[in-house]
Amino acid sequence: MISSLRGRVVHADADSVVVEMGGFGLSVAVTPQVARAVHLGDELQLHTSLIVREDALSLFGFESRDELSVFTLLLGVTGVGPKSALGVLSTLTVDQIAAAVAADDDAPFRRVSGIGPKTAKLIVVQLAGKLAPPRPAFSSGTDASPAVSAQVAQALIGLGWSERTAAEAVASVADEASATDRASVQALLQSATP
Repeated sequence: MISSLRGRVVHADADSVVVEMGGFGLSVAVTPQVARAVHLGDELQLHTSLIVREDALSLFGFESRDELSVFTLLLGVTGVGPKSALGVLSTLTVDQIAAAVAADDDAPFRRVSGIGPKTAKLIVVQLAGKLAPPRPAFSSGTDASPAVSAQVAQALIGLGWSERTAAEAVASVADEASATDRASVQALLQSATP
């Protein structure tokens, strides 16, 4: 099994790169974001998954272990093959995938080329509980610091709250809290839990 590779990029097109290692080149299917970011001669390191089929050996590469883990989980979903799984990761980030699954929302997956409504629903159902919760997003400048907010949200999730409800509650209490309270996990947690 080839689990990672590092070498010099000798060719890149829209959805693959050729990485030269030890005198030979490996063709690796990648997301368009990776293919656009590399230049000929760059050194590239990828976490990889080797897919063995009766008629082909295909190598898929990812910049992070998280992407590789989600790719592997997607392959376990009925009706999702390697190209469809790569398509999902080309369209959505790991956090967006986790957020959609946590919210039981199949709409983001339906927007991926090659994923129909049935498969989109299967992705949400079959990945439920298998992904790390998405990092809470906080937008306004009056919000608590991301570290404090994340700790409060995790505490609420530990109390049985859903990720979405916890994130909304933290954002709401942070907007109403004083600057001192926004910097305190305990103060925000007390405000969020009546």
